[in-house]
Amino acid sequence: MRIALVIDHLDPRRGGAEQWTFQHAQRLLARGHEVHVVARAVSGPAAELPLVHHCFGPVRSVLGKARAAERELARLDLDVIHDMGTGWNGHLVQSEDGSRLAQWERKLLALPAWLRPTKRAMLGVLPRYRQFRCLMARQFGDPQRIVVAVSRMCARDYQQYHGVPPERIRLVYHGSDNERFSPEHRRRWREPVRRRLGIRQDEVLLLFVGHDYLRKGLRTAVRAVERLAAAGGRVRLAVVGGKRHGHPLRLTDAQRGVVTLAGTVDDPVPYYAAADAFVLPTFYDPSSLSVSEAAASGLPSVTTRFNGAAELLTEGVDGFVIEDPADDAALAERLGRLLDAGLRRRMGEAARNLALRHGLDHNCDEILAVYHEIAGRKRCAA
Repeated sequence: MRIALVIDHLDPRRGGAEQWTFQHAQRLLARGHEVHVVARAVSGPAAELPLVHHCFGPVRSVLGKARAAERELARLDLDVIHDMGTGWNGHLVQSEDGSRLAQWERKLLALPAWLRPTKRAMLGVLPRYRQFRCLMARQFGDPQRIVVAVSRMCARDYQQYHGVPPERIRLVYHGSDNERFSPEHRRRWREPVRRRLGIRQDEVLLLFVGHDYLRKGLRTAVRAVERLAAAGGRVRLAVVGGKRHGHPLRLTDAQRGVVTLAGTVDDPVPYYAAADAFVLPTFYDPSSLSVSEAAASGLPSVTTRFNGAAELLTEGVDGFVIEDPADDAALAERLGRLLDAGLRRRMGEAARNLALRHGLDHNCDEILAVYHEIAGRKRCAA
């Protein structure tokens, strides 16, 4: 099949959407498909793949990128156009941001209550948000377009916020790269990384991976770890990620003693290998890849019900799920349970088994089934 993947900028180092698209492209190529990428740019490891590039240059506006992608696609003879949320011409759209309307609403909960009305008003009038509304109206409004939801939470959001009927939605959970992320890497990386971070042998290392500190709930994670440390817990939090122009993390003196900022890294594998458990108290995540990576690495996760990946977890077996992303007391209580080495080991093994049931090849199979459905429709219409 001749397949086009439409994305803003394909580079797996940039974030979850880019990482998923890169992994999917690898598997499509391995299965003999001709893969085209329509994007502003292709860089990093993605530039080394034998993809057919259609780069439309440094367009900045939301609608400008959609129009540029439309022009590129009009020149191509393709079987399937798979849009990752950049344009409006796909046979299927799979937004790794989920519903931006739902995301904006839930992200308000991370702000002080007094600030929320002002921010909500801005969402209605600022040009960037208005452009996103226009984009989403065209993406989700086409009655022939299939919408891939990466979780049941996303599927509900598409129905509630965008009026997408259930018959147009296909549920496909993310897969995990069970070779790249594996407990086996602890032999190589655990001790060197812990020494570099200054983690003592008797300390439990919790890992947070994410760029958008506000939406991902880092403040809640920091407060929870501070609670544990104040109660005598031998615990540290390592933070991997962060955007140059994102919300800064301001730490108190007490928090600096229990939080280590590792910054943006090219390869998070050594940090998963060094950690004992994973924490992501997110206010909105369609289905966090980092939870999948943690599970593949043999780490139990603590996340929230606003993370689509939580739907795959079994409470107390391979992870914990809290109701309120701002509730640091509830988060501290769950993390406190993971100070027990025996429980961590059992839950980590269960998490690894969960990941093995949801590998990348299984994920690719499910997406290809949607492609074949689209191809079948086109043959019937011919």
